[in-house]
Amino acid sequence: MRVLKTGGIVAALVIAGVLIAAATRSDMFRVQRSASNPFEQQDPRLKGSYSGAASAAYAFAGNGNVGKGTIEIIESAPASWVTMTLHMLAPFETRNTVRFLLEPQGDGTRVTWAMQGPVPYLAKIIHLFIDMDRMVGSEFEAGLASLKAIVEKTP
Repeated sequence: MRVLKTGGIVAALVIAGVLIAAATRSDMFRVQRSASNPFEQQDPRLKGSYSGAASAAYAFAGNGNVGKGTIEIIESAPASWVTMTLHMLAPFETRNTVRFLLEPQGDGTRVTWAMQGPVPYLAKIIHLFIDMDRMVGSEFEAGLASLKAIVEKTP
């Protein structure tokens, strides 16, 4: 009986610790990498459609690696930056801001790809165990590498 009581107390303390740690986390997240959309490469059967003025919005539905949602250009400045809203519907609903920043660097251009959005309390708990920067950042790195390869092949 004493072992069960001690085990219950330890479990309660661990759960309380996780909840307190999550409460101290930021209400926003940001992932950024500098260096083609890598998500299209993850699902060859991805279905997508463009809409809006000058194809400013793209709706997509893919496998578990890609999910389902829309991404829409909301602001841009030629040869400087593009800001988009990403509304994911699956695997869970989120609304994030995605931005590409283009900066002259010597005889080239530095491209920075960033995404940020709100982190509700439940997501804070999840972020204690899943590193968003590592998970999404690796996708950004792959996308930037793909973009670099395409640009360097283009005359």
